Amino acid sequence: MILVARTAGEPEQMLNAIRTEVAAIDPEIPMFDVKTLEEHIGVSFFLQRMAATLLSIFGLLALSLAALGLYGVMAYAVSQRTRELGIRVAVGATQGNILKLVIGQGLMLCVVGMVGGLIIASVVTRFSVHLLYGVSATDPVTFASVVLLLMAVTLLACTSPRDVPPRSIR
Repeated sequence: MILVARTAGEPEQMLNAIRTEVAAIDPEIPMFDVKTLEEHIGVSFFLQRMAATLLSIFGLLALSLAALGLYGVMAYAVSQRTRELGIRVAVGATQGNILKLVIGQGLMLCVVGMVGGLIIASVVTRFSVHLLYGVSATDPVTFASVVLLLMAVTLLACTSPRDVPPRSIR
């Protein structure tokens, strides 16, 4: 037998009054496993919340790995151009020209990857709509945040100093 009671105040404060009324009807009826509606719903959604938490953790881990990989690839691509950039400087290119060249080409690669990634993500999110509660599968704030983070990583990788071989001493 299940008893559901609606209260005007806090449900925990009404528990003694409910026990008294139940005992007045039949003193042999035991009352056990008393829960509020929020607690009852919380127990029933435990597996969904646990899955959402794990998916969030794995998503953040994937984002971190993507940022780390992007940084590594961009930093390597820039470091491979050290001789070319040295020749450009020797011919007369300024530091601003070199920085604009490196950042422009780095951001172009990043934008191409982002467009491809956003297209794939918008297709894949259609399969995960049934797993989400109260959140859109194509949340623009999330997509914009990820794009801005990866763009910032690209800028950092293109502009941060790397190991430069020492100048030869003559």
